[in-house]
Amino acid sequence: MSEQIMNPQLARPIEILLVEDSPSDTDLTVAALSAAKVANRLSVVEDGVQAMEFLRRQGAYSQAPRPDLILLDLNLPRKDGREVLAELKADNSLRAIPVVVLTTSQAEKDVLQAYTLQASCYVTKPVDFQQFLEVVKAVEGFWLTVVKLPPEA
Repeated sequence: MSEQIMNPQLARPIEILLVEDSPSDTDLTVAALSAAKVANRLSVVEDGVQAMEFLRRQGAYSQAPRPDLILLDLNLPRKDGREVLAELKADNSLRAIPVVVLTTSQAEKDVLQAYTLQASCYVTKPVDFQQFLEVVKAVEGFWLTVVKLPPEA
């Protein structure tokens, strides 16, 4: 395992919220991020309702950390990723958090809607295991080492 370094712009581990209902995709994402060079802490929720409770620190999530980055699947139970993205970007206290849509959908309407709702980027999940790991590592490399993340509002 590689030695983790602190993100120099934050001087603390990066807080990541993964909103994903597929256990296998969650496992792959966890594996890819655990090998990251930048120290990170990953929280996982399985649907859109839990995501908004986490972000608003409600109920069981009253002590949840504010994420520096959100990895959001679109096709979620109870409240889908599009609804989460719309609510998130309509909330003044949350809208600055970057959201990476990480989904299986390649539909042009989903891509357009995600960007219209102010997603930071749209990444299609590959079906192949190794390619999926490479995609998560590329997302991690860009968002955790290249991009300057916003400070907490």
